[in-house]
Amino acid sequence: MASGPAGRAAEEQPPPEPPAEQKPPPLPPAQEEFSFLPLVHDIIKCMDKDSQDVHQVLNELKNKFQEMRKLISSMPGIGVSPEQQQQQLQNLREQVRTKNELLQKYKSLCMFEIPKE
Repeated sequence: MASGPAGRAAEEQPPPEPPAEQKPPPLPPAQEEFSFLPLVHDIIKCMDKDSQDVHQVLNELKNKFQEMRKLISSMPGIGVSPEQQQQQLQNLREQVRTKNELLQKYKSLCMFEIPKE
């Protein structure tokens, strides 16, 4: 290895930049995106007026249902049965209980100074 300032400069590298493909988690959709009532209301209004737009609004409603089906099927844990969910919940509660017991045990050892608020 080279020594001296020139050798060190060659060895030092700038910190790596985070990959560009990592995106922040998507924001939850606005609650209005989950509502079908405005479209149903539009359909009823179109039918009252004998409007030809009713087919367009019906297609919008159909597309919204398809989008929601896709969204629901992509949700994490959708394929987990209720029994498996209950088992996972029991396991997680047991972990929390165990960790709380350990925390109380470590606190009682007085190895740490706990700041008083």
